[in-house]
Amino acid sequence: MSVATGGSEPGAAGGGGGSRVFFQSPRGGGGGGGGSSREDSVPAAAVQVQQQQQQQQQQRRHQQGKVTVKYDRKELRKRLVLEEWIVEQLGQLYGCEEEEMPDVEIDIDDLLDAANEEERAIKLQEALVDCYKPTEEFIRELLSRIRGMRKLSPPQKKSI
Repeated sequence: MSVATGGSEPGAAGGGGGSRVFFQSPRGGGGGGGGSSREDSVPAAAVQVQQQQQQQQQQRRHQQGKVTVKYDRKELRKRLVLEEWIVEQLGQLYGCEEEEMPDVEIDIDDLLDAANEEERAIKLQEALVDCYKPTEEFIRELLSRIRGMRKLSPPQKKSI
């Protein structure tokens, strides 16, 4: 049940004696004969505002999705799986959780920019210089995993 307040005259709401309260039954309820147009306009306006808000939310969701579509989703998925694997392997190499891990930066795009496998291996060895465990197996596996990957370029804006 919704409640609408209003007066029979403009400014009557401030006087106290001229105010009236209308109790409206939910839609479809037989609330007795023809109500005034003011009673009918309150729920209609509220419904209209609610519909506009829902449309705006749907537009925002649609706009947010556009950014992801500009990238190749398959390539993004591969990259995410690889990054998760790297974090797991680094945790094993350093013997700690991700939060406790020293600042190790392995940039996949930087590795893909390297001229050959030897240069990539050197970059990885430099990044892992403070690791006390053997890193050769990790480097070999990482290089084999990135072999077929492409460098991710920033999304291209569509011209209108």
